[in-house]
Amino acid sequence: MAEITDRDYWLSVLQSLARPVLEKLANRQLRLSMPVEAIHPEERRGYTHLEAFGRLLAGIAPWLCAHGLSEPELTLQRGLVGLARESLDAATDPASADFMNFCNGQQPLVDAAFLSQAILRAPSVLWEPLGSRVKRQILEALRSSRAVDTPNRNNWVMFAAMVETALLRMGESTLEERLEGCLRLMLGWYAGDGTYGDGEFFRFDYYNSYVITPMLLDVLGALKQIDGRFGPLHATVLERARRYAEILERMIAPDGTFPCIGRSAAYRFGAFHALAQVALLHELPAGTSPAQVRCGMTAVIRKMIEAPGTFDADGWLQIGFFGHQRSVAETYISTGSLYLCSAALLPLGLPPADEFWSGNPADWSARLLWSGGELPADHAFADAAAGILDVPTMRR
Repeated sequence: MAEITDRDYWLSVLQSLARPVLEKLANRQLRLSMPVEAIHPEERRGYTHLEAFGRLLAGIAPWLCAHGLSEPELTLQRGLVGLARESLDAATDPASADFMNFCNGQQPLVDAAFLSQAILRAPSVLWEPLGSRVKRQILEALRSSRAVDTPNRNNWVMFAAMVETALLRMGESTLEERLEGCLRLMLGWYAGDGTYGDGEFFRFDYYNSYVITPMLLDVLGALKQIDGRFGPLHATVLERARRYAEILERMIAPDGTFPCIGRSAAYRFGAFHALAQVALLHELPAGTSPAQVRCGMTAVIRKMIEAPGTFDADGWLQIGFFGHQRSVAETYISTGSLYLCSAALLPLGLPPADEFWSGNPADWSARLLWSGGELPADHAFADAAAGILDVPTMRR
């Protein structure tokens, strides 16, 4: 029997997460089929389906446009690309049974942003080939999310900025208070050593990885392609992201566990979103090899995905950190929320021949140290740009 490679294993996880959501949504049966597990299920029914779709797609988008795949993987990719495009239509068509809520309540802004992030990560498959009708539907859906007030107190500023960036990429005009204004707030909350406050105060949780660092990288990466004045900002944020990725890699214990700290623990290995993105961008810090990141993340994913109760009998994720643990859920957590774990799969966007996948297995930092190996001393990152960043206003 052929050896199951790490990439094979990650692809099996991707399929386990993606198929229930995309197959049901492409056939306009997601609302009919997906369970809604939450502390108050009726309160979350208006949001949970866009949560599942937007978050899942944001995680698998780089793989949907990956190149250099084997024929079996290419066949799998083509099938899921087709389902993703049909799902984009089903989610934004007002006549669809699965037409999603982009504007009623506060939550839709969050998941409009994750859907926007997915499109920005794979425009060649999730935007450019779409027909004019579906493009119009998506534009209207994203524009409608502006009905949610511009946030100004926490990481939600990145959701408004992400939607505006996607609209800009689609040829639409943007609102300064929801793009540059939100970026100014977020960058003003830089706390040091590669991390940002979640608003005025720093919170010891994984929101720097779930949301802040990945969305800053994607927003500023897109803006610098349009306006070169954003280049220095992007370079600074990328340098900080490298340090934060280094910290995340060191948090993976020798047995593949990691600390359950702060809110939204039910996002499971979505806690490594920022590490996964820095690996995808080939921007890992010096001394951190792609192979050690792959092996460490594989240990985490395997530990969590195989825990009894992670999925229900029909293949839907259930609330929990390790298995099924309803006690870890905040009131805003529901079945759809859990699909943010797919963000850890971003390196599948790298081809199989890339060093991330082809490099020989290597111990990650904690495993090396706890086995008596040698590593250089770790030091905080000194950021000379802290507090002096200037966010230009785009020419409109």
